[in-house]
Amino acid sequence: MKYLSIVIFLLICPYVFAQDNNKNVTEKPAPKKRETVKPTLIRGPYLQIATPTSMVIRWRTDALARSRVRFGTKANDLSQVADDNSLVTEHIVKLNGLSPRTKYYYSIGGLKDTLQGDSSNYFMTLPVAGQEGKYRVGIFGDCGHNSTNHRNVRDEFIKYLGNNYLDSWILLGDNAYPDGEDAQYQANFFNIHKDNLLKKYPLFPAPGNHDYHDVEFSKAIAQKTHEVAYYQNFSMPVSGESGGVPSNTKAYYSFDIGNIHFLSLDSYGQEENLYRLYDTLSPQVKWVKKDLEANKNKGWVVAYWHHPPYTMGTHDSDKETELLKIRENFVAVLERYGVDLVVCGHSHNYERSKLMKGYYGLEADFNAEKHNLSQSSGQYDGTDNSCPYIKRQGNNGIVYAVSGSAGGLGIVKPSFPHEALPFANSTIGGSAILEVEGNRLDFKWISADGVIRDNFTMMKDVNKKQLIKARKGELITLKASFVGNYYKWSNGKENSRSIQINPKKSSVYTVTDEFNCITDVFEVVVSK
Repeated sequence: MKYLSIVIFLLICPYVFAQDNNKNVTEKPAPKKRETVKPTLIRGPYLQIATPTSMVIRWRTDALARSRVRFGTKANDLSQVADDNSLVTEHIVKLNGLSPRTKYYYSIGGLKDTLQGDSSNYFMTLPVAGQEGKYRVGIFGDCGHNSTNHRNVRDEFIKYLGNNYLDSWILLGDNAYPDGEDAQYQANFFNIHKDNLLKKYPLFPAPGNHDYHDVEFSKAIAQKTHEVAYYQNFSMPVSGESGGVPSNTKAYYSFDIGNIHFLSLDSYGQEENLYRLYDTLSPQVKWVKKDLEANKNKGWVVAYWHHPPYTMGTHDSDKETELLKIRENFVAVLERYGVDLVVCGHSHNYERSKLMKGYYGLEADFNAEKHNLSQSSGQYDGTDNSCPYIKRQGNNGIVYAVSGSAGGLGIVKPSFPHEALPFANSTIGGSAILEVEGNRLDFKWISADGVIRDNFTMMKDVNKKQLIKARKGELITLKASFVGNYYKWSNGKENSRSIQINPKKSSVYTVTDEFNCITDVFEVVVSK
């Protein structure tokens, strides 16, 4: 029996071992498929170098990836594609062949994935240069704080905007505190605006002194080299693609939004290791003169930069070199070429002048009778002395605004506000909005609590007198020269900017605005 058991065991073992081996083969798990890890979106998207027919979309990822933007005029049909096959973390994609003043939806990602894209990702291309319409431009000065005030200013601006589209927004410098480093841009600017302004509305920035702070180099070196995060983080229309004369430098440039011409200038950096904005022989000022000469046909001209020529807020324009010399040397250039509005930051408060010309001295030198071309507040609200500022041929006055409290506030000078800037506030932060319709410009300062604490209106080519020759019985259209809320016609016609008449004899017709500030006169001569 002993030997029989051994024989049976030897006969059975190979079968058992075979079964065990087969079992092991069968139960061995299949190799896992290699998973592709998507890069993470850490910045953006944000819109740059807007034109009537193109848009640049930027974003940043945490890992190298290729870039794809899908876009179209319907949120559910992003059938058009723009790619960049380079492996990058800083994604910059230009969409070409777009239609002017058209709304496009878009998504961003790689060739096979989408990082972001829904019905809230959209933009509108710019209107054709020179074309009149209703345009809105946001203005944020010294906003890179990530403070409670900064977020309140942002929220109230968006609330005021409502469902209206913002054609662009501009930055007045000091866009990331305290040193303009990339990480500070991320935390104090991009993260604050990523879900609202950045992904919908094209941005046109200007640099400030804090953008030139660099803890590795000195400020003096950074001003010469321009090797700071500001120039890495933003794309500018340096080739004139958005309008204006090409500057061929990111430090300053110009662009058009319909009939408004903008100049974004650099008041702190140096050119050729020597020149600043206040040096009238500098490459920047030579370019400014050339650009303004070439754009005299624009309806409105707005210049913006960081250091204001007039302020007694948290900075003193009587004492600080940049401010004093810009006022003494550069302001006259802008007056000579017909600039309408100058907006700056730097002082963490709000200040605003009347329509002003020929004032280049210290605060004590200001003479309201001499330097103000209008004694009106410009607020156009029916209160005493509040009619719009009217610009006529040869009237080269400028309104100056300091709006540097979108991020933080500070202690103002004892003589605040500046004698030449009587409309002022230092107790609450705010941003501004520019609204232009035809020959009417409105500027509003929107406070961090939503209250519009200052505003002014400027008009051009109004109070017209026209001689119209007509045949008896001819149907004629009369149109007011101004954009208003109410029109009072002398013949009692309805509240409309234009009316039709069928005169039987020669007559004089007038139309007046609601506050009796503007009157057009039409002398209609009827031939028999």
